[in-house]
Amino acid sequence: MSKKNIITCLSILVASMAYAQDVVVTSSDSVGEAVDMPEGVLVSEDDLMGDYNNSNNLSEGMGTSRVLSYSDSILVSRLSRIPTTIDMPLNDVTRKYIETYSNRMKGSVSIMLGSSNFYNPIFEEALERYGLPLELKYLPVIESGLRPSATSRAGAAGLWQFMIGTGKRYGLEVNTLVDERRDPIKSSDAAAHYLRDLYDMFGDWGLAIAAYNCGEGNVQKAITRSGNQDGADFWSVYNRLPHETRGYVPAFIAATYIMNYYCEHGIVPREATLPLESDTVVVQRNVKFSQIAAKCNLTVDELRALNPQYRQDIVPADYALCLPAGSVEDFILNEDSIYGLSPVSVALTTTTRRIGADDGENAQSEQTTTYSRNTRSASRSRSGQTSRNGRSSRSRRLRTTQSVSVKSGDTLSSIAKKNGTTVSKLRQLNGIKGNIIRPGQKVRVK
Repeated sequence: MSKKNIITCLSILVASMAYAQDVVVTSSDSVGEAVDMPEGVLVSEDDLMGDYNNSNNLSEGMGTSRVLSYSDSILVSRLSRIPTTIDMPLNDVTRKYIETYSNRMKGSVSIMLGSSNFYNPIFEEALERYGLPLELKYLPVIESGLRPSATSRAGAAGLWQFMIGTGKRYGLEVNTLVDERRDPIKSSDAAAHYLRDLYDMFGDWGLAIAAYNCGEGNVQKAITRSGNQDGADFWSVYNRLPHETRGYVPAFIAATYIMNYYCEHGIVPREATLPLESDTVVVQRNVKFSQIAAKCNLTVDELRALNPQYRQDIVPADYALCLPAGSVEDFILNEDSIYGLSPVSVALTTTTRRIGADDGENAQSEQTTTYSRNTRSASRSRSGQTSRNGRSSRSRRLRTTQSVSVKSGDTLSSIAKKNGTTVSKLRQLNGIKGNIIRPGQKVRVK
C-alpha cells in the first residue's frame, strides 16, 4: 500500500472514531433498535433512472461526488437551522438515516435532487393551499423516491403512496382504467388534505407523519398504551409503534436534512431539463395511447409519463388527457381519425396565378385539393388559405377551444358566469369531478 493510501486510511479511521464518540440523543425515552427501512428509502439508482422523466430530463451534474462525515454537534446545528415547525431532533435513529442518505444512497439522492425540480412546485402549491409546513414536500422522497409509477409491496401507489381505501376517502378515483393515486396534482392535493386532518387529530407533526404511514388507528393505540394521552409526541410512543413506522419519521427527518445539506456531504445533484410545457384536452370517446401517439407525433412512453393515472394505456371518455402544448393542436385537428371515425372528404377547387417561365405572361391553372374535415368542426386549411370572411380556416378552428387561467378567488361558478357557460359544462370540458380549482390552473371554457 502506498504512503498516500496509508495516510488516507488513517485519516478516515481517526474521523470515524471521533464521529462515533460524539452521540446526541434528544428523546427522553429510550429509542429501540428494531427499525425497518421504509421501502422508498432504499430505491436504487437503476429504478430511479427507469422513470421516464428522470431518464429523459436528467443529466450528470458538474462536480465530483465524495463522502463527507460530520460530528453530531454540527448535525444538530444544521437541523435546528431548517426553518420549520416540525421537530427535527438528532438521535441514534435519525443519525442512522442521515448516514444512509449521505453515504450508501448518495447516488440516489443525486437523482432525486434533480427530479425534485419536476414535482416540488406541485407539492408546495398543495401544501400551501392547506396551510401546511412546506417541508412535508420531502415525504414523497421516502415514500416513492419521487416516482409516480411507484407501487409498494402492500399495494400503495403513486408519489404519495396512497392505499386504495385512503385514496378514495380523499377523492382519488381508482378503477380498472384510472388510478388517480398516480396523478401528481390530484394525489398531492389529497395528501395535503389528509395530512391536515391528521395534524388536527393529533396536534403533533411527528404523530401526524407516523399516522400517514401506519394509519391513525395504530397511532391512537400507541398513545393509549403509552398512558400519555395528553402531550404525547412521536418519541414518547416510539416503542409502541409498528417497526416500519419507528423508522418512518426519522427517515423523513433525514430526507429533509439531506435535501437541504447535500452540498456539505459532497453530493452533486443531477442537472434537470424541465419537460415541455403541457396542456390538457378532454377526450370524447375511449381512446388508446397508441392511437394518440400515431397522430400527434408522440411516443406511448411520453404519453404514459404525462398521464400516469391511466392504468391500461386507455383514456376513458370525458377524462382529461395531458399533452405537450405543441401537440394539442394536432390532437384537435386529427380528433376523428384518432377515435377511429371516418373523416368527411371535401373537394376544394382553387385558382392560382403563376408567371410564365418563357413568355413572361400571366397564366392561370386550376388545382383541386382534398381535405379531411373533422365532422364536428371546421376543416384545417393549408398555410395561407383563407375562408370567406378573410380569416384562415386554421384560425377559426383554433378559436373553438378557449381556456382561462384561474385567479385567486375564482370559482367554477364565477368562471362560468364570466364566459357564458355553465358549471356542469366546465366540469365536462375539464374532467373536474367536484368544485376544486387552483390558482394558475388552466380551465377550458369552450
